[in-house]
Amino acid sequence: MTKVTLDNDLMTILERKGLTNRQLVLITDDGGGKYSLHGGACSIGTKFTLIVLDQPDPDYPVRLSNDRGLNLWTSNYDLMFLTQGVRMGYRQGRIFIKDDAHVLDRAVQIADGAAVLAAFDQGTTPDQAGC
Repeated sequence: MTKVTLDNDLMTILERKGLTNRQLVLITDDGGGKYSLHGGACSIGTKFTLIVLDQPDPDYPVRLSNDRGLNLWTSNYDLMFLTQGVRMGYRQGRIFIKDDAHVLDRAVQIADGAAVLAAFDQGTTPDQAGC
């Protein structure tokens, strides 16, 4: 099981937004996924989004271990981009994700999964289906 370390500042933001008891899906936001807001070959592995759900999504069955008790999930595809020492935090008004070798994304978004899917169903692109 892949482990993600979450810093105190990130937890404060998630608590403030009421997200610590929700289902959170960490996606590589590259245009190919069910909830993907961004896209394109140039962004593969460089953009990440936390998708907020009420229930687990069977398309994202991989639990990401963390010491904060969050229900944090991903997919086998997205797991390819998460190597050793994955850490997420909050600095200068943005969520970041990094591993032992790289900063993966300095501006991880948070989006409501139901709003993203509803926008796609209506044939529109979710502007900021945010939380």
